[in-house]
Amino acid sequence: MEVFSNQNAQDFLYKYLNTASPTGFETPGQKVWLEYLKPYIDDYITDNYGSVAAIINPGGMYKVVIEAHADEISWFVNYISDDGFIYIKRNGGSDHMIAPSKRVNIYTENGTVVKGVFGWPAIHVREAGKEVIPSLDNLFIDIGCAKKDDVNKLGIHPGCVIVFEDELTELNQKFLCGRALDNRIGGFMIAQVARLIKENAIQLPFSLYIVNAVQEEIGLRGAEMISRRIKPDVAIITDVCHDTSSPLYDKKKQGDQKCGKGPVLTFGPAVQNNLLQSIIQIAKIKEIPYQRAAVSRSTGTDTDSFAYSAEGVPSALISLPLKYMHTTVEMVDKQDVENVIQLIYEFVIQLQANTDFRYIK
Repeated sequence: MEVFSNQNAQDFLYKYLNTASPTGFETPGQKVWLEYLKPYIDDYITDNYGSVAAIINPGGMYKVVIEAHADEISWFVNYISDDGFIYIKRNGGSDHMIAPSKRVNIYTENGTVVKGVFGWPAIHVREAGKEVIPSLDNLFIDIGCAKKDDVNKLGIHPGCVIVFEDELTELNQKFLCGRALDNRIGGFMIAQVARLIKENAIQLPFSLYIVNAVQEEIGLRGAEMISRRIKPDVAIITDVCHDTSSPLYDKKKQGDQKCGKGPVLTFGPAVQNNLLQSIIQIAKIKEIPYQRAAVSRSTGTDTDSFAYSAEGVPSALISLPLKYMHTTVEMVDKQDVENVIQLIYEFVIQLQANTDFRYIK
């Protein structure tokens, strides 16, 4: 595997994925991402909320975007009881069902990190037939304080952000596994496209914006903002989608996608069909395996923000199949990662400036 045999890319992968970037607080991860990209780009821009666009060949009239989102799901401190327990509120689509017994990092107002755990009553005291189900009403965090004042003295107040404590690892030398692969792995993949363009001395006939957008997990907000600023002519978005071959999925409802079988190309109203067919043609020519998925309305990804911004930007979605989304053990196949990178790279380097994807000309 080209990417996973590159030590610099490997080091970046682990540093970037292990840097917490909760929605609204993405700056630490964005700094890691941009620092890695600087040798491969000509310029960059940022916006008021933290989205970053690294640029190759700036100043072109024709502008192409490849994009991922930089944020991860998390929690907020919502209430602190008199006896020092912390109650929480979601920041994005955090899953309350997986929280009990998880370790957490709480980012305080004074810049320190306080360790804590989601506590839960022991199995011995839970009455059979009357199981307590985790919910936002009963989940709590214990940081070892007996009083509210002790919690406050540590710099913890309502609004402090909380992230599960978990790091990237590998399973069976085949899968990457950890929290926040949705969609920090996307930021890694588009960064590798930029690296390959630089290392292969490709001269692009247009300006390429490599965009890592914030706040996707709470409504695609970062992409909405930066798409209006860039006003691209074409946008290729990469995100993750569900591996539906795992137990408890219904393929009749959720489609048939599986890790190891290649990138997933989405069909739906927000996806511009001529652009999508161009990507499919590249995949066939380069013999890159791919899968198909359909959405009835929106894609639920930053594709929607780019597609429906300004006058409508031809946009397409190239997804990476992922197991166990919004948990701390999200899993992706390393070969799929390679194939997504290759597909985006091959599309970008063959694209001609001023390519017109309109249906009716």
